[in-house]
Amino acid sequence: PVLPPPQAPPASGASADEPRFLGYTSLTWSKIIPLGLMFFCILFNYTILRDTKDVLVVTAPGSGAEIIPFLKTWVNLPMAIGFTILYAKLANSLGPEALFYTCIIPFIIFFGSFAAILYPMRDALHPTAFCQDLLEKVGARFAGPIAILRNWTFCLFYVMAELWGSVVVSVLFWGFANQITTVEEAEQFYPLFGLGANVALIFSGQAVKYFSEVRASLPPGVDGWGVSLNGLMGMVVIGGLIITAIYWGLQRKVVPKIPLRAAKKKQKAKMSVGESFAFLAQSPYIRDLATLVVAYGISINLVEVTWKSKIKAQYPNPNDYSAFMGNFSTATGIVTFTMMIIARTIFEKFGWGTAALITPVMLLLTGLIFFALVLCSDQVAPALAGWGMTPLYAAVLVGAAQNIFSKSAKYSLFDPCKEMAYIPLDDEVKTKGKAAIDVICNPLGKSGGALIQQFMIIGFGSLAASTPYLGVILLAIVLLWINAARSLNVQFVAIKKERDAEAAEDAAEQKKSS
Repeated sequence: PVLPPPQAPPASGASADEPRFLGYTSLTWSKIIPLGLMFFCILFNYTILRDTKDVLVVTAPGSGAEIIPFLKTWVNLPMAIGFTILYAKLANSLGPEALFYTCIIPFIIFFGSFAAILYPMRDALHPTAFCQDLLEKVGARFAGPIAILRNWTFCLFYVMAELWGSVVVSVLFWGFANQITTVEEAEQFYPLFGLGANVALIFSGQAVKYFSEVRASLPPGVDGWGVSLNGLMGMVVIGGLIITAIYWGLQRKVVPKIPLRAAKKKQKAKMSVGESFAFLAQSPYIRDLATLVVAYGISINLVEVTWKSKIKAQYPNPNDYSAFMGNFSTATGIVTFTMMIIARTIFEKFGWGTAALITPVMLLLTGLIFFALVLCSDQVAPALAGWGMTPLYAAVLVGAAQNIFSKSAKYSLFDPCKEMAYIPLDDEVKTKGKAAIDVICNPLGKSGGALIQQFMIIGFGSLAASTPYLGVILLAIVLLWINAARSLNVQFVAIKKERDAEAAEDAAEQKKSS
């Protein structure tokens, strides 16, 4: 795309008469192009890992979609906390470059060794007989936790794939990008990184589909999913090595040319969990914003796990499941790319309030259609037969559409709305509010839906038996979300007007004094 010329003065260290291409200096392009390629490879890998982790744990022997809530709460969350503590200690003893390699290289080694060593040796490593005996003693209600132990190498892969998204994307990439780019460069190029990420989603989705269908050309007796896994993890390892090589090159060729920042940015206020709860309770604005974050995490989780159980029923073979997820990722990338282009117009014509309501309304409508189709499958079966579909396949397609449109709305509208809501706040409220939401609301949103499903599965015996109640809970959560968004919009508009008036007064005073 043709980039607009920069509106700000030249970045520090760049002279006004330095040669420029499309309005930017060679130093800017030497940062942005490698960063864009790094981000593409990171998201390409993440899509492959995200699709593969679901296939592994959902289609594993003695497992199913019921395992996911237990994994997210009792395995993923503790390991994320453990990494955070370890990262903080390493950051105190290692330099930035050594810290980057120390974090990313173990991921590359693990994913390569999983396909080459752990997966082929799964029968020897998994305590299948012990877990089958344990399941007979305690009953099917505890099938989820027992399946984690039975398929522990697959669950380890699941957690490492989740950590790739938070560690490599959020901590390593964005941390490095924010260090070497100026604010002016970030304003112009960060949105393009978002579009590039969705291009990566499209390509990696098709790569997953290609390797998932390779079993059709294999002789009988060959483990088709094992061959597919080798191909997919081979691409992940190559992508990881490219990321590391680009980082190494930037450290040698570009970073030495970047002027040192004159002053450090103000750090976030560090609050304990108790202080964060107290602050959330005192501020209606921050409380509404927190409700948005928690509600999204719970809502998407409630629908997603039920949907994945239907995918397993429709595609019991891991290769077929993986091929479907590949197409799903490609469709998500295309829809999100389109939504990101439309989002700017929505903000300009309809404002923050409308943009903030689109995600919950879309999630509610598609979620209720999905649950209605699951619950009323016998009643709609004759009508669906006329379209050449079974109720199960229709539920898989509607669930896929629900996930695609909900996630595209999140990336293009929900996330920008959330960040924009901080802008008009006072510095102290902005800093403390963001710290409170980081400490409490992100983990609560991710694990809240998982905890609800765990209680439902243990209480009603299975995920299928708890489906009607999950639909009711989804309705209640999204209605709270919509109410919080409306409340926040009133406060947001009022504070924004107040800040605009203050800015106008300051400008008038400066004009008088001059």
